[in-house]
Amino acid sequence: MKKRIAIFASGSGSNAQKIMEHFKYANDAEVALVLSNNADAYVLQRADNFEIPSHIFDRHEFYQTDEVVDLLKRLEIDLVVLAGFLWLVPDNLLKAFPNKIINIHPALLPKYGGKGMYGDRVHQAVLDAGEEEHGITIHFVNENFDEGEVIYQARFRVEPGDTLEQIKFNGQQLEHLHYPKIIENLLKKYN
Repeated sequence: MKKRIAIFASGSGSNAQKIMEHFKYANDAEVALVLSNNADAYVLQRADNFEIPSHIFDRHEFYQTDEVVDLLKRLEIDLVVLAGFLWLVPDNLLKAFPNKIINIHPALLPKYGGKGMYGDRVHQAVLDAGEEEHGITIHFVNENFDEGEVIYQARFRVEPGDTLEQIKFNGQQLEHLHYPKIIENLLKKYN
């Protein structure tokens, strides 16, 4: 039986797209559902393009009910993947999927993580600090933003004169290359 992935995303969904592409013809895993807290998120169109069902939820449904957890259980989801999802994961979801929720962060954690540190804010902070190295972190999700156990990191050098757009592009290249492969490797470990 194929392992089943649920992707949570709040925005454009470029990482979600790469994951959907990676597993489109896989024999052993599939993206079964895309979920978003944003009805206008472009990731929903990307899911539709792959004929993958989607679910939109609001703050009440996510934090005050078990509706999202129940949906994931009904669909027999094996791994929950956050791909540009900006809300803190609630306890009921963490308990329902222990060590089966992962996230990708556009920095080398523990640096430049935490509440409010996402997207261009991270890259600007790296530039402002004069860092010579930047990268990505794939990690398990716990009750705090960006503090779960690190699964994988990839790095690149920040060259003098690099712009925010340049380091963002370099980071996204690493994200798109590594995230689908790490997901595939994790799924192989699950019974």
